[in-house]
Amino acid sequence: MPATGPVLQIRDLSIALPRGGDRKRAVAGVSLTVNRGEIVCLVGESGSGKSVIAQAVMGLLPKQLPVLGGEILLEGENIAQASESRLRELRCVRMSMIFQEPMTALNPVMRCGAQIDEVLAMHTKLGPAERRQRVHQVIDEVGLPDPDRMYDSYPHQLSGGQRQRIMIAMALILEPVLLIADEPTTALDVTTQAQILRLIADLQHKHGTGVLFITHDFGVVAEIADRVAVLRLGDMVETGTKQAVLTDPQHAYTKMLIGSVPSVKPRHRGADENAPVVLKTEKLGKIYSSGGFFAPKHEVRAAAEVSLQIRRGQTLGIVGESGSGKSTVARCIARLIDPTTGTVEIGGENIARMSHRELRPLRRRIQVVFQDPYRSLNPRRTVGESIIEGPLNYGTPRSKAMARARELMELVRLDPASLDRYPHQFSGGQRQRICIARALAMEPELLIADEAVSALDVSVQAQVMRLLDEIRDRLHLAMLFITHDLRVAAQVCDHVMVMSKGQVVEYGPAGEVFGNPKHEYTRALFAAAPGRDFAFAAG
Repeated sequence: MPATGPVLQIRDLSIALPRGGDRKRAVAGVSLTVNRGEIVCLVGESGSGKSVIAQAVMGLLPKQLPVLGGEILLEGENIAQASESRLRELRCVRMSMIFQEPMTALNPVMRCGAQIDEVLAMHTKLGPAERRQRVHQVIDEVGLPDPDRMYDSYPHQLSGGQRQRIMIAMALILEPVLLIADEPTTALDVTTQAQILRLIADLQHKHGTGVLFITHDFGVVAEIADRVAVLRLGDMVETGTKQAVLTDPQHAYTKMLIGSVPSVKPRHRGADENAPVVLKTEKLGKIYSSGGFFAPKHEVRAAAEVSLQIRRGQTLGIVGESGSGKSTVARCIARLIDPTTGTVEIGGENIARMSHRELRPLRRRIQVVFQDPYRSLNPRRTVGESIIEGPLNYGTPRSKAMARARELMELVRLDPASLDRYPHQFSGGQRQRICIARALAMEPELLIADEAVSALDVSVQAQVMRLLDEIRDRLHLAMLFITHDLRVAAQVCDHVMVMSKGQVVEYGPAGEVFGNPKHEYTRALFAAAPGRDFAFAAG
């Protein structure tokens, strides 16, 4: 049985922000304790200081964010003022970190086994054969199949969940006393997320590791936390046990966050079932082929015989795991890729086989809002130029396009005076609103939202979901909403289509699919949703 007691004690920690920031301190007088064998969830919106605290503990703060005061005690040793050489000795040995996006955290030109081996080579005196044996052991421990293949694979050859397991193997191979997990499941689908959460909890229990888990997902908090700490704009506003904080929050900010958590119970909107059909597909399919003269031909059916329809004022949600074919279907509908089989009708007109020249006049009828608004916007162009670009390409006079852009900024609740600002000058939620305004500038009949709220904080997510609802009702749009978050689907969708391995396994009104799922895969998705059965405080 591992010893008890604190592995991490943060006492009155203050960290500065660069001059000209929205506040003086990124973190202001924060105190926090993580005990052995305990998972403490640190929650708050973007900009609250969660990741800054994690970087401070690991000694990874940039020079622009100096520690102004306080202590960071790792098993009693104050590492806030430790030298870089001492911090290198501690990393991976006594403290480790799992980052949010493994594809950017892993070296793309090194095999995964070599990256794990690097930790052992740097911090132990084991020989090559012993290190390889230990790497195979930890790969097996984190639940990855075929350790030899995983050892020799490059990161791009693995799935998102497998890459995250490689990161966990690297972090835990030397059995540190402290593990910091910074949003490690945000980009994962619900079943992979459930697997990673179980893995972290199992390994933490087995080794007695203290875990500081950073997240904005209260479902995750309900699933794994022992204690919860709530951070707002650098200030610790509430701490307590999971049960106390989630069922009886004391601070208004905590109540607001919990009140923003979408319910898994579908919200009945009473959409018009007799409205005109905007989108209809029949037996839509997409096959990717590979191989050549000297390689055997290989086909992947990314989507097979997908039939759906959406009426004006309705939202159809497509849910499923990564690789289920959700985004492939959306890209075929938007003709960003060419369908292999089937039809795609927009207003009764089949666009599936149209040439790009024929498609051009029809492109404005379908617009897409993507997952990452920062990558969707040109960083070198003002948001005003981004919004009016489409209308200008279709012959709209510049003055009229700019007047429409100002109207749309008001519609998405942003200041029209900020049209001359650049994307980096807005928050993530504001950038997503700008992307919505840009899509609406084309006056589309169909709006495709591809994981449009999955990267947002729970409170910002709730705001954007309400905004999409209002815009759909006000403009009477048809909407195709792609998500892996069942709670989000329950709140915005009139009908739900569940996909697995390129095929539709269930399709029907949201109330029926959520209330009485018929397919085993759909039931498995619901069972994997973190915190699904937890009784949160009423909003």
